[in-house]
Amino acid sequence: MNSKRNLSSPLTFLKAICLGFLFTCLLSCNQSKGTLESDFEGWEIFGAADWTIEEGILHGTVNDTVGFVMSKAAYSSFRLTVEFKPNSSINSGIYLRCQNKEISFVDCYEFNIWDLHPNQDFRTGAVVNIAPPLNYVETIDQWNTYEIELKDNKLKAWVNGVQTVDLEDPSLKEGFIALQAMGSGEVSFRKLKIQDLSKK
Repeated sequence: MNSKRNLSSPLTFLKAICLGFLFTCLLSCNQSKGTLESDFEGWEIFGAADWTIEEGILHGTVNDTVGFVMSKAAYSSFRLTVEFKPNSSINSGIYLRCQNKEISFVDCYEFNIWDLHPNQDFRTGAVVNIAPPLNYVETIDQWNTYEIELKDNKLKAWVNGVQTVDLEDPSLKEGFIALQAMGSGEVSFRKLKIQDLSKK
């Protein structure tokens, strides 16, 4: 018996095309655009930090300076996941719903990345100037996961699966996303994904 598939049949050929499309979609259809994996499309660079992308990893380096990359698009309700790796000296963070093309804990929600912050209420996992982290998670010199969900007035976050934020705040409704590097040191980000929750 000949075990080879006969693609000469129109129906079989159509099935092959559909399976090929499904496989491609599983690899790419759920990926967010502008995820900083190969270039800065969809993002802008501000400040004096040195930002590079190598093999899908965004590296930020600073030497007594500050800089950030910011999304060109604004977001309201969404779930952001990203892996990050800070060294011991970096002051970094993820800024959400920024009102302008600049970062601050007043006009953005700042989810901090700085285990050794002098004020431990503002350490990694905190929303700076709003709430200390519910739990402390150590992140220095290793790959970690930040999961942040902003749904209307509700803010939630997890670091390495440990919840650090669960609060409500009506201050900021929509805005830009930014990744920061400040002070002196290095921080890396990879596998950034943004899931729109505004229609759910």
